[in-house]
Amino acid sequence: SGVAWNESHHCRLLAGLVPDQFQLCRRNLEVMPSIVRAARHTKSVCQKTFADMRWNCSSIQRAPSFGPDLLKGTRESAFVYALAAAAVSHSIAQACTSGELPLCSCGSVPSEVPGPDFRWGGCGDNLRYGLQLGTAFADSPLKSSKLGTQGLKAMNLHNNAAGRQVLSDSLDTKCKCHGVSGSCSVKTCWKGLPNLDEIASDLKSKYLAAIRVTHRLIGPRKQLIPKEMDVRPVKETDLVYLINSPDYCMPNQQLGSLGTQDRQCNKTSVSSNSCNLMCCGRGYNTYTEEVVERCHCKYHWCCYVVCKKCRRKVERYVCK
Repeated sequence: SGVAWNESHHCRLLAGLVPDQFQLCRRNLEVMPSIVRAARHTKSVCQKTFADMRWNCSSIQRAPSFGPDLLKGTRESAFVYALAAAAVSHSIAQACTSGELPLCSCGSVPSEVPGPDFRWGGCGDNLRYGLQLGTAFADSPLKSSKLGTQGLKAMNLHNNAAGRQVLSDSLDTKCKCHGVSGSCSVKTCWKGLPNLDEIASDLKSKYLAAIRVTHRLIGPRKQLIPKEMDVRPVKETDLVYLINSPDYCMPNQQLGSLGTQDRQCNKTSVSSNSCNLMCCGRGYNTYTEEVVERCHCKYHWCCYVVCKKCRRKVERYVCK
């Protein structure tokens, strides 16, 4: 992230680029800060989204050297590919809007007729440009790589496209009010994207409902079809996977499972972060921690707040 990105030899500093990505980097140096930012956001948002699950996305920190949990066609790899593909297009689209990129600007004015109480204006996110460059960057390793089976490539390309489709579907109307004394007699509206956390939340729902598929010859070409006969056909926004994941309870290097020992759990929860589910029935240890926090805050005219510091003890629970 500290690279200036003003000379083509800077592209050699990024590990893991395939030739097509390297050429895209050389031709579009000004886009690289957006792509680096997208990679960083993908890591942090993935870990935040899965903080309450046995698999907590910690393996993404090893990128681009992924472990078995993200290389073998699991539903976890489906989520990571979809989120990363969405993130790179999201980052580029918003960089256009902020004026960071010289070759693009605001998104085009929507073709739909504005309502009676608003007009199109402002600077919308340039999703078209983001999708164009983001697709080229995210998909090229899958098209040029000799690694992996055809089924795994087809799965990853499908999940990349699903991530971008979820991103496209999230483009929404955002407005700003104008009027006397804060009234909203006139609104200026544009099309904008939500933050990446919302995209990740939508993709997590799709991860939980992901469809196990097989790569089979249907007519003239191979397609991804559900492994189970009674499952509906795969839609473009579905996440798909090829093999079942481990339960992530115990460490297993071959499967890419880190286990859940020493993970914090919630004693009163009944969802995935509960001590029973997180600790896989092994039980948990309890310890007390002292936390310092601001308290008894008072506002002073004008204009500052003074707080005291309070100490309190909290109980923590960690898996055995």
